[in-house]
Amino acid sequence: MNIEDYRNYCMAKKAVTEHFPFDQDTLVFKVLGKMFALASLERWENGEAFINLKCDPEYAQELREQYESIQPGYHMHKQQWNSVYIHTGELPVQLIQELIDHSYEMVVKGMPKKKQTELENL
Repeated sequence: MNIEDYRNYCMAKKAVTEHFPFDQDTLVFKVLGKMFALASLERWENGEAFINLKCDPEYAQELREQYESIQPGYHMHKQQWNSVYIHTGELPVQLIQELIDHSYEMVVKGMPKKKQTELENL
């Protein structure tokens, strides 16, 4: 997965917007204003691509035990976020996409019912 594939996959999801809220380097994807994925463009360009994704805490532990390329979230809440290292080549694209989907779904699930209904009606 390259940076354009990653961006296109995230942007294809319902109500997703992209931002640079922290600096010019960190690309953040949000669903209805809530962050579900972020990545450093500079690290990606330097061959050290990784994505921070929200994850169910139990599932996050399972993934970390199963894959060396999935670690506790870099600069994030370690129980609820994973850093998914793309550059290692260990993870198939389908798994990366599933983890992006899971992150998106986790964020939506945590929204108030009113926001969830708003998203369903878009």
